[in-house]
Amino acid sequence: MMSKINRSVLAEGVYFSDVRDSRFKTMKISANLIVPLSEENASANALLCGVLSRSTKAYPDFTALSKKLSSLYGAELNVSIRKAGDNQVLTISASGLDDRYTLGGESVARELSELLCGVIFEPNLKDGAFVESEVEQERRQLLDLIDSEFNDKRIYANGQLIRTMCADETFGLKRYGTAEKIKEVTVHSLYGTWQNLLKTAVFEIMYIGDSSPEKAAKVFAKAFESVDRAPVSAETQIVRRAGEVKRVVEEMNVSQSKLVMGLRAGIALPDSEVPAAALMCAILGGTAHSKLFCNVREKQSLCYYCASRYDKVKGLVIIDSGVEGENIEKLEAGVLKEIEDMKNGVISDFEIDATKMAVINSYHTSNDTVSGIEAWYSAQLFEDSFKTIEEMAETINAITKEEIIAAAKKLTLDTVFVLKNR
Repeated sequence: MMSKINRSVLAEGVYFSDVRDSRFKTMKISANLIVPLSEENASANALLCGVLSRSTKAYPDFTALSKKLSSLYGAELNVSIRKAGDNQVLTISASGLDDRYTLGGESVARELSELLCGVIFEPNLKDGAFVESEVEQERRQLLDLIDSEFNDKRIYANGQLIRTMCADETFGLKRYGTAEKIKEVTVHSLYGTWQNLLKTAVFEIMYIGDSSPEKAAKVFAKAFESVDRAPVSAETQIVRRAGEVKRVVEEMNVSQSKLVMGLRAGIALPDSEVPAAALMCAILGGTAHSKLFCNVREKQSLCYYCASRYDKVKGLVIIDSGVEGENIEKLEAGVLKEIEDMKNGVISDFEIDATKMAVINSYHTSNDTVSGIEAWYSAQLFEDSFKTIEEMAETINAITKEEIIAAAKKLTLDTVFVLKNR
């Protein structure tokens, strides 16, 4: 059984959620800072997230901070950046030993909460600005990440599809902005970015562990007492139907061509049909017995891989595949035929039942680790309420064939991106 989540409000736009679970010897606290994704701030926010995790006022360099983490039974500090609809989500998390297992009865939960608050509220500053060397190191890492994504052609092709498909929407921006904007950030402008984030971000703090979450909640509540808050939330723009199909072909020296297709799902949060759309997408290309895998890849041998994924916040279905150059057109026709079949009700009971089982199994695996539980609930931050795995499994099991067909009928092809060899 998955533990339920308890939620409270610590300050304006600051939420504290905790999940008690006695199966693990570790605990995790994460602070998710949610801000509207914008061309102006995305790069600076991403850069700031990395710089904050390098040092704090109390531990003014990477070595001092690492020593502190080591002293807490080898605790870890991590940061990540993701996009959720038209929002940028910056996550700073700390994980370590659960309080029950400490040797001297000390509270790792409290210490890690204080450390996280130090990272967020009391960074290592010099004359009202961030430290030049730390900003430069982080800038280099972020630019390296952009290069690595360019070199991974599957990631690159997916990125180009989104950029083309959502050219007139905020969602077309990358989660870390652009290399140009990253290069423009200064140690002084980053200070302004930090102050703006403390004031305007919606904070979703999550605590997963077996000890009482009150110690952690108190630390965070106290930290917010002195912050002047004016939280801003972003509305995600949903385009329900595609217009004329956009086509982009790029040529590059690649050993394997990429075909990526973007469809408007016509269903997005908070629509009640979101679970049916997710199941429909999984039947299409989300499992090892999906239509795209069995028919297009295995029977027709048209591609190396072909998978579909559904973005419930933005209402998109993305189908991406690796293919030989001469098979691109055949593959596109093959994918469109599978979608047409689904719209016409060509879905077997086996496909539905096997996919329901696969989807629910994947849910259960997320309940096996502290990070998995945190990821499960974090993925629901933009929904009206939180569901446990059991509740979600019930919802999935209750979906009918008619609801799956209805979801498939709403799919409209928006953009086709091809990356092929010169």
